[in-house]
This record gives sequence, structure tokens and C-alpha cells, in this order.
Amino acid sequence: MNHVSDLERRIILLALEEDEVQNDVTTNSLTEYDSDISALVIAKGNGIISGTGTFTRVFSEVDSSVNIEVLKSDGTIVEKGDHVIKLAGRKTSILKGERTALNFLQRLSGIASLTKRFTVLMQNSGIELLDTRKTTPGMRYLEKKAVVDGGGTNHRMNLKEMAMIKDNHIKMAGSISKAVDLVRENSENIKIEVEVTDIQELKEALSKKVDIIMLDNFNIDLLDKAVKLKIPGVKYEISGNVTLENIQDKLCKGIDFISSGALTHSFSSLDLSLEISE
Repeated sequence: MNHVSDLERRIILLALEEDEVQNDVTTNSLTEYDSDISALVIAKGNGIISGTGTFTRVFSEVDSSVNIEVLKSDGTIVEKGDHVIKLAGRKTSILKGERTALNFLQRLSGIASLTKRFTVLMQNSGIELLDTRKTTPGMRYLEKKAVVDGGGTNHRMNLKEMAMIKDNHIKMAGSISKAVDLVRENSENIKIEVEVTDIQELKEALSKKVDIIMLDNFNIDLLDKAVKLKIPGVKYEISGNVTLENIQDKLCKGIDFISSGALTHSFSSLDLSLEISE
């Protein structure tokens, strides 16, 4: 957790530095009109909130005296017009930190909102929705938390967490079997997932008794054949061009996971605004 907190602070400080927050020529020109005020973050559309902790920590770096009250916690459904966060503090501090804080909150809420749309379509299927490593560089821990806030499940967080043998690894080793053997030799207790693209590769992966097999771009006929070959102790993951439009076609009995990179690379930010009250 300390590792995650440290990464988050570095991301926040980088964002504030990028925006030259302390050198805000507009706000710094109006300091004679500074005063204590309150402000509200208001939802301009419907969605799921995520990133309130990051929003709060942005202002703790800008001015620790700004008071933040979260009215809609992470994972909460909001509708247009709902009050999400209340702020109280110096007007100059709120104006300086507003955009950076909203940038985090809007994007993370966008991921949570898209994830929720996927999970609603998967209701009662018994299949878990997984994210991927197709995240914004530097933002992975925040974006993966947003997936959880939307009802999804985190896949491996990084390259260390689990072995995933994909097509290029198979080419590198010469075969699925050789790649699996080498990974087990190097990391005896690591969980192993193997990507397969056809039934022949699936049979080879099953012979090695790996933990998860990713069925990459399998059509309905291939999925049916794959499920019939499934053995105890192995889980199946569907991957490849999973969208809101086609996900219900992939909800097959015998499938354990469906992963989609769209959750963290094709979302739309949730429309939120910060309005100052005199």
C-alpha cells in the first residue's frame, strides 16, 4: 500500500508541476480579492464516481488547509445535478488546484462508469470482467482501482505478479510446452496463464496443466469446442476485441473471465464541474 501511495503522490506532484500551479498568472494577479469560500463538484451526467481520494490529495498538496468533504464515495452511482464533493478554503487555492483535481476525478469516474456498463450486461452470467495492462502510463494503480469501483476485477497488476505466456513468448521459446516449463523452472510457485489462438494450441496448453488459458479471438464454434475440452483446475478467459456491442455473445457456460482493454483505453470522462459559492 505504501508503494501505491508513493506512486500516487508522484503522479499528483508531476501533474501539479505540469500545470505550473504555483505560478498561476491569472489567480496570482487577483490575490487582493482572495477570501474563504465554499465550492461544489457537481455531476453534469450520469455515471459512477471514482478518484475522490486522489482529488482530495491534490488539494492537500496545493494547500493543506482546504477542507474536502466527499458527498458521493467511490463506486457510488451519480445522476446529473448530484453534488459529489464539497470544498471550503481560500479561493486562490481552490482555483489553482481545480483543473488538476478534476482531471483525475473525471477520468477515473469515466473508467468506473464504462466498467459498470459492461458488468450490467454480464449480470447473472457467473463470469468475471477483467481489466488489462492497457493503462495510461503512470496511472495504472489509479485506473485499476477505478475498474474495481465500477464492479470489475483486476487482472495482473504488473509483469511480476503473474506469468502470461503470449504469442511472442511462444515464438521465442519454440513452443507452449517449452515456454511453460521454462517459466516453472524459473518461478516455481508463480501462477501461469497461456494465450492460445486455436484448438491445437489449447490442447497443448491443457497438457501442461496451467492455471488460466486465454482464448484469444475464439468464435462461438471454437468456444464450444474449447469448453468441451476443459479440465478441472484450469480456468478460461475470453479476450480480443471485447466491446459493449458484442460482450453478451461471449457469455458462454464454462467461461470464467472476460477481459477487455477498452475499460482503460476507450472510456469517456465523466462530465463534472466545480462551482464556487460566494
